[in-house]
Amino acid sequence: MKRIVWMGIGVAIGVIAFRKVSQAQSALGPAGLNRAVGQLADGVYDFADAVRAGMRERETDLRTALGVESSELVRR
Repeated sequence: MKRIVWMGIGVAIGVIAFRKVSQAQSALGPAGLNRAVGQLADGVYDFADAVRAGMRERETDLRTALGVESSELVRR
């Protein structure tokens, strides 16, 4: 019975190791690098959008609190 348990544990470790090695191989090389850079760029873009949305919301809150009309906005 102990041998079956240890054999099952060994198979599970082997499968996990094989998956990790496969993931590492796919991350190496130009395709993996392009994918990583693309994911990083998407993350930065999403973060910038969230910051801009927060800034607009806060500006609206401040303008409402100060009683400033939105027509008095500085033109760019």
